[in-house]
Amino acid sequence: MLFDRLTSRWTLGWLGAAVGVPLLLVTGLLVGWALTGTPAPAAAPVATTPPSPTASPTPEDSVPPAAPAPDDLPVVTYDPAPGGFPADPGTGDTRPLTTGLTPTRAVAAYDAPGGRPLAFLAPTISGVTLTMPIVDRRVGWTAVLLPSANRRIAWLPAGGWSTTALADQIVVERRSHRLTWYRDGRAVQSWEVSLGMPGQSTPLGRTFILGRTPPPQSVYGGVDIFALGAIPDDPDAVPTGLRGAHIGLHSWYTDDPLGKDVTNGCIRLTRSGQRKLLAEVPPGTSVVVVDQLTTTPPAA
Repeated sequence: MLFDRLTSRWTLGWLGAAVGVPLLLVTGLLVGWALTGTPAPAAAPVATTPPSPTASPTPEDSVPPAAPAPDDLPVVTYDPAPGGFPADPGTGDTRPLTTGLTPTRAVAAYDAPGGRPLAFLAPTISGVTLTMPIVDRRVGWTAVLLPSANRRIAWLPAGGWSTTALADQIVVERRSHRLTWYRDGRAVQSWEVSLGMPGQSTPLGRTFILGRTPPPQSVYGGVDIFALGAIPDDPDAVPTGLRGAHIGLHSWYTDDPLGKDVTNGCIRLTRSGQRKLLAEVPPGTSVVVVDQLTTTPPAA
């Protein structure tokens, strides 16, 4: 079973809560001109030798090298990611993220190009292949959305990973309680959703689909759950049985609460909508939660 620890936590806490499942410097190089004077014979004017041209550094010359990563760095797992990673500078950006990155071995994650290694990213998390959306690139460095953290990115040096195209995107508007599925930049379908209650609001910003897990209880309407890379903004605010769980995208046994703030931070939509997304949208797909878009997506 995928996400075994996730499933066991949800089994303990979701139904009891009765409100639904919660769930990236270029270094400058200053070159000085050296002037050399050569005196001429007396009574002749002084001739000055022109400076030799100095070649400008290429971008490759300015790539900050990756510091060696200690073997004892923590590995990013389903538990909250280690601290120290930088904030996502485009956290509310709704432009599609069209490329995903999958580690092919344990890859060190840094806090900046040429910065400090803080953790390792492994090829899988809880047995599920890890694919993270790429959010920025510098020469020799690539930034991805960090899993098991909110609004954080990690910088990876070249090597030890592969990429894949991402055609889909999910945008959630908190004010209008609406989820819209986009493919290749065009809206495909939209649904009304339930979101987090006060104190347990659905986290704003960019995240992504981490993986899927079977429903632990019948209250999920018998439909699999998408676990997102996001976690509750305030982990202590969620019920005890949900501590350590990620924000989820899932259905519910009834559609009556749709359009309301009633979950523990998760995004809840119709069973038919969830089945559609499960069939069409792969892990690694970006999910961005905003208060409201400037233009309203078309309804389903």
